Amino acid sequence: MKRLLFVFVLTASFITANAQQDAQFSQYIFNGLYVNPAYAGYKSDFYVNSFFRSQWTGLNGAPQTESVAADGSVANDKVGLGLLLQRDQIGAQSNIAAYSNYAYRIQIGQDENSRLAFGLGLGFIQTGIDGNKLNPVQSGDNYIPTGYHSFLSPDARLGVLYTNDNYFVGASVDNLIPQYMHNMADASALGVPIPLPHEYFTTGAIFNLNEQTRFKPSILIKDSKSVPTSMDINAFLLLNDKLWLGATYRTAVSLYNKPNLQKNLPTSSAMVAIVEFFASENLRIGYAYDYSLNKIGALGYGSHELSIGFLIKNSNSPRSRFNDPTRKCYF
Repeated sequence: MKRLLFVFVLTASFITANAQQDAQFSQYIFNGLYVNPAYAGYKSDFYVNSFFRSQWTGLNGAPQTESVAADGSVANDKVGLGLLLQRDQIGAQSNIAAYSNYAYRIQIGQDENSRLAFGLGLGFIQTGIDGNKLNPVQSGDNYIPTGYHSFLSPDARLGVLYTNDNYFVGASVDNLIPQYMHNMADASALGVPIPLPHEYFTTGAIFNLNEQTRFKPSILIKDSKSVPTSMDINAFLLLNDKLWLGATYRTAVSLYNKPNLQKNLPTSSAMVAIVEFFASENLRIGYAYDYSLNKIGALGYGSHELSIGFLIKNSNSPRSRFNDPTRKCYF
């Protein structure tokens, strides 16, 4: 019965949705390139980060996401370059995206670590649906697509980000182009979800509690007119500049009226436990466990997310943390 209910919910969402939600991830805070192209080059050194997320483990068709991001700075830290690759699968629906990202970074005031960055990401996104993975109650249903259908579109993302040694604030938007492609109506008629813009707002700060302990709160708001607004409230402790321990509360919030959204939708919330540590000066390893505070959570299906990051010295950057070990890049 549990599996049947889940398949029914997934099938209904595939057929009725006019847009898809961006992939969910919990460890975005350790590489902001996932949500904002202006983050490219922030660390000055070259940084490669990958993660694998398995959501609602144990349910057939549950979401799975893999992503790799790489970025670094050039031109005396004035320019950030980045590459982002991502694959997302939920039931019969799939999504593949690739972006090249460019950020122009401006020093604000006399502090060289106070930077305002403007980012642009260009690439493509492919969404698809495989009707062979759907299980209709009645055969011959014309609303169930037959075979595999996909929609390929160029795409763009924009962002702005301000950072210094104490806090950061940023805003970005993605999926800017697909809705304007001429074959969108044909793809939608075949049940292929068309990506619509998603807006992100992030902010956070770092506080020194003592010589060995730092406290880092942050907020992520993710919004689209086609889906409920999501907010992550994060809190981390950094111990001896080596071990991050954190927790997140994720919930839906109502910021403004969305006429196309069903009224009185239940608030879907989750709690997340996150740990990340420096296995070496170059290597970071992280893990997050999500527990849904709804009926899915009551069934015992949690979500697991593993991330691995590798830092490579940028010998041309005077702000490299290898040249200046006191520079930790907390954001």
